[in-house]
Amino acid sequence: MGPSHSIVPAARIQNSIYLIRGQKVMLSIDLAELYGVPVGVLNQAVKRNVERFPNDFIFQLTRQEVTNLKSQIVISSWGGRRFTPYAFTEQGVAMLSSVLHSPRAVKVNIEIMRAFVCLRQMLATHADLARKLEELEKRYDSQLKVVFDAIRELMTEPEPQRKQIGFHVREKAAKYSVRRKK
Repeated sequence: MGPSHSIVPAARIQNSIYLIRGQKVMLSIDLAELYGVPVGVLNQAVKRNVERFPNDFIFQLTRQEVTNLKSQIVISSWGGRRFTPYAFTEQGVAMLSSVLHSPRAVKVNIEIMRAFVCLRQMLATHADLARKLEELEKRYDSQLKVVFDAIRELMTEPEPQRKQIGFHVREKAAKYSVRRKK
């Protein structure tokens, strides 16, 4: 099954990847939905195989992180849960395929790995574009400075070369005051 015949739309997977604690992660809630299993089944499979999920593969969100995430994505699909969701890093998601044995889990995992690769490529492209833009700004700053200096010079009024001819009214600096005699 090639990428054009994916079991889950790529956009759905990409929209389920969040940046939390400086890492790209997917939440247990979204993963369970993608795999077609209840969240409890997914969590139970992880707990039965805890040695496969070190802290850099999975971590549990704090209540504050859940609140922040809800406000960022403007939904509250997690309301009323007793436990905060787990966040799986890319390695944690890859490890899920070894504990969830359904054919759907394997296919979904392949699509998720493709989404992570795509995301990494997009981030690399943006970083490359940002670097190129910074280089252009550095290179052209000195040239633009010359242009701006020339424009400022044109904007300043030149000093008159000769005295002006004609009638000019000049106000006297001193004010005349009227004195009353007593």
